[in-house]
Amino acid sequence: MFPTTITGSLPKPAWLAEPNRLWAPWRLAGAELETAKRDATILALKLQEDCGIDIVSDGEQSRQHFVHGFLENVAGVDTARKVEMGIRADRYKAMVPTVTGALRLKGRVHALEARAARAHTKRKLKFTLPGPMTIADTIADAYYGDRVKMAMAFADLLNQEARALEADGVDVIQLDEPAFNVYPAEVEDWGIAALHRAIEGLRCTTAVHICYGYGIKANIDWKATLGGEWRQYEAIFPALNESQIDQVSIECRNSRVPMHLLGLLDRKDVLIGVIDVANDVVETPQEVAAVIAEATKYVAKEKIIACTNCGMAPMSWDTAFAKLAALGRGAALARQNFG
Repeated sequence: MFPTTITGSLPKPAWLAEPNRLWAPWRLAGAELETAKRDATILALKLQEDCGIDIVSDGEQSRQHFVHGFLENVAGVDTARKVEMGIRADRYKAMVPTVTGALRLKGRVHALEARAARAHTKRKLKFTLPGPMTIADTIADAYYGDRVKMAMAFADLLNQEARALEADGVDVIQLDEPAFNVYPAEVEDWGIAALHRAIEGLRCTTAVHICYGYGIKANIDWKATLGGEWRQYEAIFPALNESQIDQVSIECRNSRVPMHLLGLLDRKDVLIGVIDVANDVVETPQEVAAVIAEATKYVAKEKIIACTNCGMAPMSWDTAFAKLAALGRGAALARQNFG
């Protein structure tokens, strides 16, 4: 009851990348960098195990960014041709690469870290990939001329890599779709269809993470404008509940998402975010257990997985792993409380 996992990213050790920063520059290059990525992956696994995390992840140690870490291995994307574009319905501006030709994988994207992770843990292993709608919302198009057509092309590439990850021994493949709470009409129109295309043929557990974003200033400022209740999910939960995805990951700790909306996901396992990644205050086990207890009012106990709200890449190393330790202890306390 109440197994634990993380959403995806963890801070990188200071010897690998600049700390306390999203999209941190690497501190090594060439073969040394590849070796350091492998070592950081193994370290992230072991620290998750020490914190009592049941379903572990590579911590995205080999990626500077959850989207662009995938795009680096995609032909048809010109990383030198960058343009300024509004991201997440113009929540913020970013310089993004451009799709200039037919998309295809150059080869395996995440084989090194997936295989290293599988070789060094006996626990269930989760691996994250960016979702096709979120990729399409994070890159400029100078080839397809149609956002949906481009997203579906990315979904095909994601499916190719996901099938390979499953063959590597990955137990859970999660697609990260923060764009889902920005474009609810498009989610029903084509976003879930793109997810289905990305998971086609998989036999492992599949998940989708939707969220209000990292704990960075642009996201915190945006959330301050959303009022006392965040009801964006209300429009898409019914469609997600009918989808082929096995699990849905939601932030709950210090969130203004009404908890009762989780009742709209009664056909899914729900990853309950019990750790706030937008501040450095370390939760107590009692606070973690309290969020889990509240969720049980709307989600069956056997369908709850305790999780972090979002990725932890920009956080300090010590704070992030203190929060993971609280996650492990809080879930254990919740099991005790529920007998």
